[in-house]
Amino acid sequence: MTGGAGYIGSHVVLQLAARGERVVILDDLSRGFRQAVLDAPLVVGKVGDREAVARVLREHAVDTVMHFAAYTIVPESVREPLKYYANNTCSTRTLLECCVEARVKHFVFSSTAAVYGTPADGVAAESTPTAPINPYGTSKLMSEWMLASVAQASPLRYAALRYFNVAGSDSGCRIGQATPNATLLIKVACEAAVGKREHISIYGTDYPTADGTGVRDYIHVEDLATAHLDALAYLRGGGTSTTLNVGYGHGYSVREVIDSVERVSGRRLKVREEPRRAGDPAALVARAESIRSVLGWRPRLNDLDTIVRTAYAWEQRLQREPW
Repeated sequence: MTGGAGYIGSHVVLQLAARGERVVILDDLSRGFRQAVLDAPLVVGKVGDREAVARVLREHAVDTVMHFAAYTIVPESVREPLKYYANNTCSTRTLLECCVEARVKHFVFSSTAAVYGTPADGVAAESTPTAPINPYGTSKLMSEWMLASVAQASPLRYAALRYFNVAGSDSGCRIGQATPNATLLIKVACEAAVGKREHISIYGTDYPTADGTGVRDYIHVEDLATAHLDALAYLRGGGTSTTLNVGYGHGYSVREVIDSVERVSGRRLKVREEPRRAGDPAALVARAESIRSVLGWRPRLNDLDTIVRTAYAWEQRLQREPW
């Protein structure tokens, strides 16, 4: 697994280990955390290092690759596009080349709803045209294209999972999102609730939504992790290559998220209203029927307060035990 010391990858490792899977992690720890790797062996290295990747695949007899390693901060991708194309796209090309040579059978790819850009009606199905509006989304879409081409030219089969807004933390509070200067709303709001931030900003209050603020499809990281295990079972069962949205199929507004954080924490947040940010859609929600029918995925934590409760508990732990 690449990026297994990161936020999402580490949650998938936990679930794989609980099912008795043998996992090895390749992570350069540039944005992951050694503490997030609880039991699995960790190889510190870069996905773009061809020799390191080939050695890990060979020495551990890897038959399935789950690829999480990527830079994911949209504003940074706009400022430093080549950094994103190098790390996300070029490194994925190297990884795929090594996978073909090592005869890896299955590949589960961490993609993103950012490949859709800003759909006119705010809803994205797998058939919605891809039109990313930032280098992050484009770098992931280019990786999807490479993966599809490799699968046509080799026996490798894949599942590309397009995540919507991932949030929350491990229900046992063992691991969670520890990214410094985070930009994801639920984490930012929970940081404000524990006093790590002085305020939280709402970017845009005049959108054509019920309360004027942006609406997103938030999915608990543990349900997202389960989708990867379901994708693995699907591929092992002979499933054909597929690309699927991972979301709940409904959204919450920025104000609804803030209300939930205040409700869960019992604290009032200082809120600033700021102008819209360029490129932010009024709403972005998944059409999520396909993943249920294709993979048999059944989310368990489809509730905003539940997502926030785990995220808040994690921020409280970080206040006591900084990573």
